[in-house]
Amino acid sequence: MIKKANTHSNVNLTSGSIPGGMLAFAVPVFFGQLLQQFYNMVDAWVIGNFADNDAFAAVSSTGTTVFLIIGFFSGIAVGGSVIISRYYGAQDEENVTKTIHNNFFMAIIASILATIIGLTIAPHMLTWMGTPDSVMNDALLYLRIYFGGISTVIMYNICMSIMRALGDSLHPLYYLLFSSIVNIALDLLFVAHPAFRWGVAGAAIATVISQGLSVILCLIRMCRINDYTRLDPKKLKYHSYIMKQVLQQGLPSGIQNAVITVGNLVIQKNINSFGAYAMSGQGAYSKIEGFVFLPIMSMSMALPTFISQNIGAGKYNRARKGAAFGILFGIITAEITGILIYFFAENAIRIFVDTPEAIQFGTIHARTTSLFYCLLAFSHCAAGVMRGCGRSVIPMAGMLLFWCGLRIIYVTTALNFFPVYRTIAWAYPLTWSCTTVLFLIFLIRSDWLHDPAVR
Repeated sequence: MIKKANTHSNVNLTSGSIPGGMLAFAVPVFFGQLLQQFYNMVDAWVIGNFADNDAFAAVSSTGTTVFLIIGFFSGIAVGGSVIISRYYGAQDEENVTKTIHNNFFMAIIASILATIIGLTIAPHMLTWMGTPDSVMNDALLYLRIYFGGISTVIMYNICMSIMRALGDSLHPLYYLLFSSIVNIALDLLFVAHPAFRWGVAGAAIATVISQGLSVILCLIRMCRINDYTRLDPKKLKYHSYIMKQVLQQGLPSGIQNAVITVGNLVIQKNINSFGAYAMSGQGAYSKIEGFVFLPIMSMSMALPTFISQNIGAGKYNRARKGAAFGILFGIITAEITGILIYFFAENAIRIFVDTPEAIQFGTIHARTTSLFYCLLAFSHCAAGVMRGCGRSVIPMAGMLLFWCGLRIIYVTTALNFFPVYRTIAWAYPLTWSCTTVLFLIFLIRSDWLHDPAVR
C-alpha cells in the first residue's frame, strides 16, 4: 500500500467557500511576490547606492531583454500548469503524473535553448535599443552572467508552477523566502562590501546562485512526496498527447509574452533616447510599480488554477463565481494601491535614485499611469480566467494587438508630435483600456466555460 503524502499545504479549490479558498491560495502567492519585489528593491537599492547611475541604468534597462526569453518559456509553463490542474480536479492520477514529468522534461530542453538564445541575442538587443555607450558594458556584462545561469530561473519557475497547479502555494512561499534572504545577503556581499564591489556582475551572480539553491530545495521536496504527484527522474518522458495540450494552452501565452516584450523594447528604445537619467528614473518607477502587481499577479495566478480545477471537476457555476470574485478583488486592490502611488510617487522614487533629473522622470511616469491600474488589473485577471478555461488564444490576440502593435504605432507616431517623456508613459493607460474593452466583451458575450467559439 502506498503511503499518501501529507497534503495539508494544498488548498481544496473545488469545494468550500469560494472567496476563502481563493484567498487561502492567493495570500501565500501574494507574500511570495512581496518577497520577490523586496529583494528586487534591495538589488536596486544596493546598486543605486554602492554603484554609479550608469550601473543602475544598465541593470534597469536589461529587464525587458530578460523577459523576452523568460516570458516565452514561462508562458509555456502556464499551459503545463493548466493541464495539471484540469487532470487534478478530475482526479485523473495517471495523467497528473505524466504531465508533471512531461513538464520537467520540457524544462530541461527549454533551459538549454534559453541559454543559447539569450547569450546570442544579448549584445544585438542592447545595440538595437540604442543603449548609451556609458551603460553598454555594464548592461552586457549583467546579461551574459544572467543568461549563463538562466536554467536556474526556468527550473525554478517550473517547480513553482507545478506546486501551485496542485493547490500548494505555501511551499513556493517558503522557497521564495529562502531565495530572497540569500539574494539580499549576496547582494550586500558582492556589491556593497569593500572586499568585492563587483557592481552589476555581483548583482547578477547573486540572482543566479539564490535561484539555483531554491531549485535544489524544490527538487528535494518534490522527489520526497509519497504519492502520485512525486517527481521521479526515471519517469521523465515526452508524451506527445500531453505536450500537444501543453503547447495548445501555453504557446499562445509564451508568444504573447515574447511579442509584448518586443513592444516594450520599442518603448525602452525611446526611453533610452532621453538619456541615462530617463533610464534610471523609469527603472526606479518599475520597482515601485512592481508593488501594484502584487494583488494583481497573486489573483491572476490563482485564477487559472481555480478555474481549471473546477472545470475538471465539472463545477462550472463555481468556476464562474470564482472568476467574478477574482476580477473584482484585483480591480479594487490595484486601484487603491495606484491612488497611494500617485500621491507618494516622488518620495517612493527617491528610495532608489537621488538625482533630481532621474526622480523627475520617474515621477512623471508614475503620475501618468497610476490612476489607471484598475484597467491593468482587469486585463491580467480576465486573462487568468481565459487561460484557466483553455481560451489562451484570446488574451494572446488582444495583448499582441494592443500591448505590442498599438504601443509601437502610438509611441513612434506620437513622439513626432509631442516629443516629451510623458508621451511615452501614456502608451500604457491607452493600451490597458483597449484590452479591457476586448476582454470584457468576450467574457460577457461568449460561453467561455463550455463552448470554445465566441457567439
